[in-house]
Amino acid sequence: MKALILAAGYGTRLYPLTKKYPKPLLPVGGRPILDYIAGKLTRVKALKEIIVITNARFYPNFLKWAEKFKTGPSIKILNDGTRNENERLGAVGDISFALDREAINEDVIIFGGDNLFEESLDGFIKFSLSKKPRASIGVYDIKKKSLAVKYGVVKLDKKNKIVNFTEKPPRPMSSLVATCLYYIPKEKLKYFAEYRESCQGGCDASGSFIGWLSRNDEVYSFVFKKQWYDIGDLKVYREADKAFALTNLKGGR
Repeated sequence: MKALILAAGYGTRLYPLTKKYPKPLLPVGGRPILDYIAGKLTRVKALKEIIVITNARFYPNFLKWAEKFKTGPSIKILNDGTRNENERLGAVGDISFALDREAINEDVIIFGGDNLFEESLDGFIKFSLSKKPRASIGVYDIKKKSLAVKYGVVKLDKKNKIVNFTEKPPRPMSSLVATCLYYIPKEKLKYFAEYRESCQGGCDASGSFIGWLSRNDEVYSFVFKKQWYDIGDLKVYREADKAFALTNLKGGR
C-alpha cells in the first residue's frame, strides 16, 4: 500500500500567503499542514511509502520538509514539472502522473494536501479494507446545505454505497460532502486512464473522477464524525489554525 499526497496546486485563493510558499506547508497550530497528514498516514501499518506530488516551483520546499520529517515509512517527493497555474496538471493529472512514473500496482490512499482531519484514519482504513475490491472515500456532514454548494455532494444507501454524487450543485440534496481522501484498491487504478480518455472538459478535479467512478462502479463512503477542514480560503485557514493551536496547547496532537 502506498499513499499519494496531492500538493501540486498553486494556492491562488490564499494569496499572498501562498505566492512564494506552498499551501500544504503553511503552519496550522504551529506545524505545517503536511505534518498532520503524514503523521496520520504513518500510523497506517500496511503503508510502505508516502509520495508527495508537487510542482517545479515548490519542489525545493518539499524536499526540505521531507528531510526533517523522518517518522514512519519512506517519503518521496515527485515534481510534476509545472511552474505556474496555467501549466498545472490538475488533481487527476497528477495522480495519473504518479501512478505511471512510479509504476504503482498496489492499493493507494489518496490524500488532498489541504485536507485536515481531527479524527484518526483507523476507522476509514478498516472500513475501506472491508469494502475491497471496491473504492472508498471519506465524507463529512457539513451540517448546512448552503455550505455544501462548494463541494461534491453525496447521497448514500443503507450500506454507505454512493447512489448519487453531484459536484458543486446549486441546490444540494444533502449536507454530506466528499473530502479529498480516497482508498483506491489496485484493481481500480486502471479507471484513472479510462476516465481521462472518456472525459470531455472539466476533468482535472478529483471529485469529478469520484462522481464518474460511482456511476460506473460501486463506491463506498466512510462518514467522519470529528471536524474536517478543507483549507481553500483564508477564512477556513484561520479557523483551522486557531482550532489546532488550542488542541496542541492541550497536548492533544
